[in-house]
Amino acid sequence: MAYNTEAQQQEPRPRRYGPGEGGGGRRFGGPPVRRVCAYCKDRNLRIDYKRADMLQRYVTDRGKIQGRRGSGLCARHQRSLSVAIKRARHLALLPYTAAHVRRV
Repeated sequence: MAYNTEAQQQEPRPRRYGPGEGGGGRRFGGPPVRRVCAYCKDRNLRIDYKRADMLQRYVTDRGKIQGRRGSGLCARHQRSLSVAIKRARHLALLPYTAAHVRRV
């Protein structure tokens, strides 16, 4: 029983996740998508504790400070952001907790 290898040869299977396909990231294969820190990209932006509207973007609905993976900031700017949020909370520019949590 000899196998005919020429008749059974098939085309190679296409790659599912190549460098130009897919959403990226480790879970789905392909190259990971790099998010650049917004404050490193634009040098004119400053983290200031007096700008509560800007700081509110980095606080969850429960009142917690987002981590680096959630905020997309580098380590240096994440540290200065957390200090600015804590200063704004101390001066009552930002709440420590969300309104629906405080009602209890």
